[in-house]
Amino acid sequence: MRTVRIIAGLTLREAVRRKIVLAALLMGSVFLTVYAVGFYYINQDMTREAGVAPLIAFKEMRNFILMAGLYVVNFLTMGMAILTSIDTLSGEISSGTVQTLVAKPVRRWEIVLGKWLGFVVILTLYLLLMGGGVIGAVLAISGHQAPKPLLGLSLIWLNAVLVLNLSFFGGSRLSTLANGVLAFGMYGIGFVGGWIEQVGWLAQKQAAVHVGIVSSLLFPGEAMWKRAAHELQTPLVKALGVSPFSFQSPPNNVMIGYAAFYAAVVLLLAVRKFGQRDL
Repeated sequence: MRTVRIIAGLTLREAVRRKIVLAALLMGSVFLTVYAVGFYYINQDMTREAGVAPLIAFKEMRNFILMAGLYVVNFLTMGMAILTSIDTLSGEISSGTVQTLVAKPVRRWEIVLGKWLGFVVILTLYLLLMGGGVIGAVLAISGHQAPKPLLGLSLIWLNAVLVLNLSFFGGSRLSTLANGVLAFGMYGIGFVGGWIEQVGWLAQKQAAVHVGIVSSLLFPGEAMWKRAAHELQTPLVKALGVSPFSFQSPPNNVMIGYAAFYAAVVLLLAVRKFGQRDL
């Protein structure tokens, strides 16, 4: 495992050298600044109108804006997972850089797991910055605390790991461009399938619900966001289902277990395929 940690450290250094970390910090800070300023003025308007509408309505509005911010964070984290890792295997294979490591007494599985661990650290820090920043801004400005923030962020993190592992699997066999098509395509299937399932529940169309379920089995990333959104909603919104972030049938714990199993299998396949590939 020492070799895995060394390669993970090298991956982090490479991310810093290529200014991936700097770009993420810069753009993340800009996003959080815009979000915090916008929420501040919205909250000020709601405070001035406190005598006009019930306080519970303002609480739900604050939670809705919180959910909107985390929805963007979820999407940005997915993009970060794909764009930063898309050529970590395929790009180094095509350029011949990976042969420098393979020529040394380093096992191929150590290369994959070391790079994977490095990107997991990057994604975790990025999610803590963005998701924690959104939750912290809402709390600092309005005093509104997100329900179950740690559980919600953990599910968004699992979504990011699913995309990351899929990118590693594609990179072990495909070119960089083909890997990007695979990663974004699978994420798109899960995303569209999730909304088809939601519409199916609302319209009481079982065929549409089944299409959504199959899509979630093909790629359970969107299901993790749906469960995260469910955990981050207030009890009133859960009961009424009046928010675009409310879902009639949120994924259960079995789906979370399936997503974790899915992520592990895809990573193992990436290790195996990279080990079998002719470099």
